[in-house]
Amino acid sequence: MNTDLFFQKIRTYHNISERAEKAWAELVTYKIYIKGDNFISIGQYPTKVAFVINGLFSQNFITDEGDVVIKYFFPEQRMATSLSAMLGKYPSLFYIEAIEDTTVFEYDFFEFKKLFDKHPDIAQFYIAYNELHWIIEKEPLEIAMRTETSAKRYDDFLKKYPKLLKRLKKHHIASYLGITPTQLSRIFFANK
Repeated sequence: MNTDLFFQKIRTYHNISERAEKAWAELVTYKIYIKGDNFISIGQYPTKVAFVINGLFSQNFITDEGDVVIKYFFPEQRMATSLSAMLGKYPSLFYIEAIEDTTVFEYDFFEFKKLFDKHPDIAQFYIAYNELHWIIEKEPLEIAMRTETSAKRYDDFLKKYPKLLKRLKKHHIASYLGITPTQLSRIFFANK
């Protein structure tokens, strides 16, 4: 199992020592999720984090009306988890599904956190990663989803995920934007 790609990506957030890398690598396992498999299920008490090597996950929740809403995509070199459920020790309110066959490196979150005392550089990575992806990126996205027009949200989607357009079905994009596939078609043809 070659974790070079994984640790190259980790070092883009914070440089970790070889000793820290070795300790973390001992927790990492390789796993394959077939299209349609859940990495995390609604109601599950999650314990793992997955780094996507190849493939694509989506984070989904189900509305009271039974509609599936995609909240987030996890393409290659992103980490997927239910961080709030793990930190709060409550069952996940959403599920993370493989939209494509997806290979990951995964590790137990709670064992990972035990490394912080001996390896403060790993703790620094954790802070940098979460500040960027769960605060800096997430807050403006949540505001935009409530205040921007669907056409603007589609433009923002194209900027954020340019390589995903050909990999997703229309209903995935519509679900992410909070609109119907018909509304998405109108936006798509209006932009041509």
